[in-house]
Amino acid sequence: MTVNPATPLTAFRSADVAADAGTAAPLRRLDSSEGLPSNFQLRIHDTLAAVEDEWRSFERIADCSAFQTFDWLAAWHRHVGRRDGTIPVIAVGAFAGGETVFILPLAIERTRAGRRLCWLGQELCDYNAPLLAPDFAQRVTRETFVAAWRELQRRMQRDLRLRFDWIELEKMPQTVGAQLNPFTWLDVTPNASGAHLTRLGADWEKFYLEKRSSATRRRDRIKRARMAAFGEIRFLTATGGEDSRRTLNVLMEQKRRALAHRGIPDIFARPGYREFFLQLVSDPKTCDLIHVSRVEIGTTLAAANLGLVFGDCYYHVLASYADDSEASRFGPGVLHLRELMGYAIARGLRRFDFTIGDERYKLEWSDTHTALWDLTAAATWRGLPGSLWSRLRRRLKRFIKQTPPIWRAVSNMRSAIGFLHK
Repeated sequence: MTVNPATPLTAFRSADVAADAGTAAPLRRLDSSEGLPSNFQLRIHDTLAAVEDEWRSFERIADCSAFQTFDWLAAWHRHVGRRDGTIPVIAVGAFAGGETVFILPLAIERTRAGRRLCWLGQELCDYNAPLLAPDFAQRVTRETFVAAWRELQRRMQRDLRLRFDWIELEKMPQTVGAQLNPFTWLDVTPNASGAHLTRLGADWEKFYLEKRSSATRRRDRIKRARMAAFGEIRFLTATGGEDSRRTLNVLMEQKRRALAHRGIPDIFARPGYREFFLQLVSDPKTCDLIHVSRVEIGTTLAAANLGLVFGDCYYHVLASYADDSEASRFGPGVLHLRELMGYAIARGLRRFDFTIGDERYKLEWSDTHTALWDLTAAATWRGLPGSLWSRLRRRLKRFIKQTPPIWRAVSNMRSAIGFLHK
């Protein structure tokens, strides 16, 4: 493997800002951007506060996913990134007239393998990608973007605080909105998983008839009738912060038990994760982004969900069901999913995104597959072991997940371990 020299990057960098709401110091202009068009500007901010206004304004018109919104990533950094010492690296590309053409929400994280350049909030985002201007593809050539990416690295490596040893960018979608993701122009490799979404119609009944066979619809009716024997079935959207927190707490507990049965650690036990989600459902700033709902059967909270609503899309992010209730064998989670798609159609949304993962139910409903890509590279000799291990780990994971007999064996083994630890 050939290791490129540490390819540095820092154009305009803001000074430290206390907490998230401090006042940024004036930006410091460095040398002109090597290899970039004369009318192209590259800026780097190392705090979220310094770029908040521009980011919020840009995300309203940009091609991006809900996971690149300012509120999602700011909440992640407040509860998870900051306690780990993560340094935001927000790169902004613009033309001389001041028109923003992209925002890259990146970060420097300290790992045992050295300082890693990754996406901000990478682990908790199903999609990691830039925010692109609607006319990005018409205004930025492949050569310009690649030059900007190299220049960004060069400038970072000149700054002691932003230096990194290796790059690990994961779960990057093939497209961002209707545009090709410019990161696919780099030396990317396939992610172990894909993502799936379906285009919604204007009428739920018509959509349901098109997606499900008559035999499947008959089974759905039978199961619903059997669930109704345990009490009235209600699909409810949480109203207000207290209702949302109560529903989310039930979701996290149901999810914890489900993961334990499969031998998978509780994601909400990771430092800051629980607080991150609780803030999202409580903060008035995110009330338009977050949708919390539940299915109640009689007095039982049978299923719960946390989704994101952004643009014309509903993102299905977290879901759970009560596996200890008598009604659980009739599929309250499946019922909840149908109710959510009906809810999205009633709101006039055009797409329902099942997000990352190749579970069977996603394949049954979806009509669009999204390829996801990863990028790993060493920037210094110190980062070589980390980048090699990352590449090997991801290749092994992809091989296991793309080989059904092996994947079933691994899943069964994890479930057995989970059963022994109950």
